[in-house]
Amino acid sequence: MREARVFGLLPLRLFYEGDHATVLGKAFSSFWAGWSALGLPSYGMIRLETVGRKSGKVHALAVVVAHWCGESFLVSMLGECAWVRNVRAHPEVVLFRYRRRRVRLEEVPVAQRAPIIQAYLRVAPGARPHIGLRADASLADCEQVAASHPVFRIVPP
Repeated sequence: MREARVFGLLPLRLFYEGDHATVLGKAFSSFWAGWSALGLPSYGMIRLETVGRKSGKVHALAVVVAHWCGESFLVSMLGECAWVRNVRAHPEVVLFRYRRRRVRLEEVPVAQRAPIIQAYLRVAPGARPHIGLRADASLADCEQVAASHPVFRIVPP
């Protein structure tokens, strides 16, 4: 079995170990978070700012927004990770693309996640190796991974 690669070039393990980013992964995410916050072309990414559940500090990372049935969602490509735990502790977050926007994130029940993950895979090529599915994944395939990839609905203020 071939090792998963980012952008078809670099091994995924250089960017992530388990559910958190390596130094290189953090550097890339920080770069894309800043880039997308400026409104520059960023492959559909936006900047997500969460409040650390332990530190209380603001953490920023780049995420891709998926749209399904007229609503917007964030999907965790790494599954249970730091930003997910931070959002569960403090659901009020800031999304930043062109301008800052305070929103609330509501976790979607596992039974409702599959079609959202399917939509996400179409717009987030960098997430596909992490989730282990292709852009044309079936709904049944997405149902199999739904329990291990939290999904959050973006609720306007």
